[in-house]
Formats: sequence, C-alpha cells, structure tokens
Amino acid sequence: MLKADFLKTAWPEPGKRIWIGKEVNRIDGVAKASGRAKYTYDINRPNMLWGKFLICPHAHARIKRIDTSQAEAIPGVRKVEIVQGEGSEIVFHGDEIALVVADSEELAVDGVRAIKVEYEVLDHVVDETNLDQIPRGNRRPGGRRRTGNVDEAFASPEVVTIEGQYGIPMITHCCLESHGVVAEWTGDDELTVWISTQNVSGISGQLANALKIPAGNIRTICHFIGGGFGSKFGPDRWGILAAKIARELNRPVKIMLDRDHELLSAGTRPSGFARVKLGVDRKTKKVVAWESTLWGTGGPGGGGTSISVTPYIFTRIPNQRREAYNVRANVGPRRAWRAPNHPQGAALTMTALADAAAALGVDELQFFLNNVDLTDRPDVYTQELLIAADLIEWRKHWHPRGESGSGPLVEGLGISMHTWGGRPHNSQALVHIYPDGSVDVQLGSQDLGTGTRTVIAIVVAETLGLKPEQITVQIGDSRYPPSGASGGSTTVGGVSSSTRRAAVDALEQLFEKVAPSLGVEPTDLVARNGRILSKSKPDLSVSWKRACRTIGMEPITGQGRQPDPEDQPLASQGVGGVQMAHVVVDKDTGVVRIKRFVAVQDCGLIIDLKTAKSQVYGGVIMGIAYALYEECVHDPITGRRLNPNMEFYKLPGIGDVGEIIAHMMVGKVTVTAPDGRKITIDYDEPGVIGLGEPPVISPGAAISNAVANAIGVRVPRLPLTPDRVLAALAGKGGLA
Repeated sequence: MLKADFLKTAWPEPGKRIWIGKEVNRIDGVAKASGRAKYTYDINRPNMLWGKFLICPHAHARIKRIDTSQAEAIPGVRKVEIVQGEGSEIVFHGDEIALVVADSEELAVDGVRAIKVEYEVLDHVVDETNLDQIPRGNRRPGGRRRTGNVDEAFASPEVVTIEGQYGIPMITHCCLESHGVVAEWTGDDELTVWISTQNVSGISGQLANALKIPAGNIRTICHFIGGGFGSKFGPDRWGILAAKIARELNRPVKIMLDRDHELLSAGTRPSGFARVKLGVDRKTKKVVAWESTLWGTGGPGGGGTSISVTPYIFTRIPNQRREAYNVRANVGPRRAWRAPNHPQGAALTMTALADAAAALGVDELQFFLNNVDLTDRPDVYTQELLIAADLIEWRKHWHPRGESGSGPLVEGLGISMHTWGGRPHNSQALVHIYPDGSVDVQLGSQDLGTGTRTVIAIVVAETLGLKPEQITVQIGDSRYPPSGASGGSTTVGGVSSSTRRAAVDALEQLFEKVAPSLGVEPTDLVARNGRILSKSKPDLSVSWKRACRTIGMEPITGQGRQPDPEDQPLASQGVGGVQMAHVVVDKDTGVVRIKRFVAVQDCGLIIDLKTAKSQVYGGVIMGIAYALYEECVHDPITGRRLNPNMEFYKLPGIGDVGEIIAHMMVGKVTVTAPDGRKITIDYDEPGVIGLGEPPVISPGAAISNAVANAIGVRVPRLPLTPDRVLAALAGKGGLA
C-alpha cells in the first residue's frame, strides 16, 4: 500500500518535489493585507463589557488602604474586582491592583481613575549591572561547575590570558497586539474565549483548572495573533478574571492590556552580565581555559540565567570554571523570549572570543575557524563560516581592530555563531477529501505570523498532487484535533509531520476507491498535477475531481499524528547558524549603522523557502533591535520604568536595518575546509526542524564585535547606543 512506500520515502525526493522547498506565497497574505483577518482585538460581542486594570505606580510597595467606592458609584461600572488588597506586597511597577468592568472602555478607564490607593513605599532594586553593588539578600547562587584544571591552564607560560566584562540588558516583550481576551458564556458551563495566544489547544485545560469546569466545555479561538515571541502561552490573570466576571454578570467581557501595562507586566527577557577570563595557547591559538562569573535578573522571583549560558556553543573548552547568580529585582516578571538564554549566551561568549582574537592580533574569522572543533558540530559551522565570509566579502573588508581609517566614519566586521533545538511538538491532524474534490485540513494549532497555514497547505498539496491554494486550512480553534503550543520552534515540525501522515492516509483511501474504475491495484496509483495516474500505465489517468466522485456521500477522512510510534520520524532537532555584521560607526556622534548583515542558517528540510527566509529576516531585525535600541530604562530613585511606551522604548524602522542577506543551507552542500578537507553535508536528511528562534540569537554579538572592530575598543554592554559608544571611545582617549 501507499503507506509502505511512505515508510521508505517519508518526504518526496528532491527531484520529485513540486511545492516543498520552493518559494510559495502565504495563503493568508491577502486576508492580512486587506484587513479581513480578525485578531482578538477585533472581536466585539453583543452586550459586551470592557475591563481595565489599575496598576501599581511603584517598584516595591505595600498596600495600606484601597477605596473603590467612588469607582463603584459611576453609572455604567458593573464590577470592581480587587486583585491585590490591603496588606499585599507589590514587587514591580505595573502589577495589577484592581480590575474595573464597565459598559464601555471609556467608563472602565474612568472607574480605574476613581480608585484610591494608599501605599507604603519600600526599598527596591532595579539596577543589576554591578554584581558587587547588589544587596546580598537579592542575590541567589545559580550554580557552580568546574571541568579540568583551570588554574594549571592559566599558569602555563604558553597561555595568553584575556579578561573582560560584558552585558546584555533586560528587555520587554513588545507584541504589536497586546495580551487580551474576550470571554463569553453560552449556557451554564459553556465558555468561549477569543484570546491572543500561542497555545490554542492548551488554554482550555488551563482555564478549566482555574474555573473548576471540564476542559471540554471551553472553546478557545485564535485565528490570528499579533505577536507572541514566548509571552502568550497561558490565560494569565486577565484571562481568568474575564471568564469569572463574564459568568458572574452573564455578559461577555473583553480585556485588552493598554500599551504601558503590556510593556510593564506581560513579560521580560532576563538580563545577562558576566566577567570572563580566557586562556589561549599562544602557538596553536586554541582556547584552553575559560572562567566566568555570570549574573542577571529574571524579575521579582530571580532566575532567568543558567550556569550553562557560558561558554555558549564552545562547550568543549577543556578547562572551565563557572559560577552564576540569580538577581531578584523589582522589575517586570520574566517570560520566555525567543530562544531563552541563547541571546545572552551568544552576547557574553562571542564577544569574549572576539576580544581574544584581537588581543592576539589574529583575524577573527581565522580564530573562530581554528576553534570550531570546540563545538558539537564543527563541520556545519565550518561550512557556514566560510559561506558567510564569502557573502559579506570578509577578505575584502576585514582589518585589524581599530585600523579602519582616520576619518569620523569607520567600518568594521563581526562574527557570531548559534544553535537551537527545534524538535517537533505533539500534533494531530485530520485531512478531509470531499466528493466535489475540495480538501480541508483541521488541527488545533495557531499561526504566529510565521506562515504555519502556508506550511500546512504545502504539505497537503504536495502529498495529494494539488496546489496549495486548493487546500482549506482550518486552525486556531480548540475544537480541532490538538496540536502543541508554538514555543521552542516546534510548530513547523509538529504540524508538517501530522498533516503529511493525515494526507497520506486520506490519499490511500482515495486510491482504494479509484483503483477498481481504472482496473489497477491501489498501490499502482500516484497523485500528481491534479490527476490520479497509473505508475505502470502512464497513459491511464483520471482528473482529481472525477476521482473524488467515487467517494460517495461521505467524505474521506485521513488521520495523522506526530509522533507516530509505527512510523519513521519526519522531523528532527538541532541546527547551527553563523551571522556576520558589517557596520559603519560615526565616531563624532556614536551612531551605529548596519551596512550589511549576513545570516547563514540550516534548519533541516525546508517546506517553504520564502517563509523560511522571512523567518530569518524577522529574527535578524529583532536582533538588530536589541543590539542597538531596545532597553528597559528604570529610574534608580523611584524604580519606575521610564519607557513603557512605543515612543521611548525604541525599535528600528525599515531604514535602520541595512541590507540583510539570508542564506539557507539546503540539500547537499560541499565546502573545502581551510585544511583542504572536502566537507559534504545533506541538510535535508534530518527532516523538518524549527527555525523561529535561531536567527534572533547572534545579531547582538555579531554587531558588538563589528563595532569593536571598527572603533578599536569594546563597548562592554548592549544596546550599543551613541552615549555608550562615545564613552568607550573616551575611555581609550577618543572624544568625550
């Protein structure tokens, strides 16, 4: 049967692919561009109420008294819910104190303004840049680890020691669509929630636990989402409150966070700071010893950093001594932010390595190539380093650190490397083939804007011999078969595997129906270009629509799941990537501009090349944002966040990102290594691997290294704002 062939081939061979691996336009592009796509913010139900939060204006305080009477007296205010009452300790600016639910958004805002709260302001910690200045009570040991003999390695006369301190600050999630939900009860225990989420299939269970009702009574809908990046896995306090109050008042309730509330409370990426000491053999230029002290904040609860963050990628350095501290600070709570811990690890490791290369007077590219065997995939990184170097014209533009000319505009190059898992999540899918020839696929996944719908359509179209636009993709609803949350770059592997299996199952059933009319065995049939054909008699075929007439009254339903214990895996995990930045720095103003940015990335078998490149472009732009602009700024006196808005929480515009080149490692690639070896790798062989997170990891380190190469001195922490660039130049005798 067809499944037997499927077990051997899994994905179509390169020469037989029609859609897989090609540049296919997104099937939901028109809906988004035209405004037809409906996001949670667009949902307005009949007789709906609005909810707004009163948030705490202090970084650390205790509530002494709260008076809601004036708010409750406002006509149209239906409910004032105290979230944290008298005696509660509030541990960050922006935490929720009370919720006002009213007939309109404006009335809810009026109600929030009418609430009176008296606070006892307490001491706070909002600056973790200097470990020695953080109160001991706010520092928690995060682990220690030792490998080899570090002291002996550093003591060797053949070892050159390089030391530095590096930092990457806390940044906030900045989803264009803020967190929010619309909750509506239909019947005694039937709840529908429209929620901006990365976890359509999982939200129902989470809400069920909070509301004490069966998960099957809750329907979760999210057809489109305006950004998540790791911050939208759960219903959150606002989702649970919206559902509870909607049931109490018997009216739908809508809560969407205001922008300041969103940037203060909806999650931050923890900071990372490190003191690093490197030992490099002066003859071989190999790193032989690593010592680091790492610290960072994960918000009020601490956490967020890991002893394994450094050394990043270069985990096979023979002698290592590492310790870490988790800082409890009065800042927003931490949440997963695209590739958790990896941007910090890259920023703290790759900068130290580049400084070592500069101190030794070695070409940075040669230094990374020379030490690539200290990683877990040296051949992959060797290929990607050499390809990236060609694309950015490394030989033409590289120069020793600081030797880029005497004028105010100086240029530089920098390198970073990264890795990620990207394993597939669990997923189930149904593929229906109808008697009229139409096809749909259903699964409870979500599309974060990464092209999930298009990937699903391509996989089904490839399997059935149709075009992607002929496939109706139905996702974003918990009534469909469950599929995992979109986190960890697991979605593309999960949904493509389950839909491929479901489509094969459906096609096999169709062949059983069609075969008798053609006088052949079902195993002799193949679907291609809108027809069902005989493999043994190529002239014997029937159109897709005519073939579907044999189905009868009921549609064919194919089922697929990931993983399938009876099937070979269609997806894998583990990728590498190399990025290089070419920057221009104005030494008079300190302004950094991206001239060219090269991203070379592998991700297994690519389903849609256009979507894959788009993922890389987006990740790089996001990385440029935290490298040059993004930072949560706190007032050291009050502890308040000074920039919880889109005006002063800076993000780049299209004119700020320069030329971005995305090079995907596809198929068999052969590269000649510096030692003359021919390295050949088939990047399709592992199957599908997630791509969402890897491209965002390296930009901070690559751009920081490029700036150091341009101006001749390290700017010790991100973002590389003009004042920090000028301060670094002043430190080496340049302009103040």
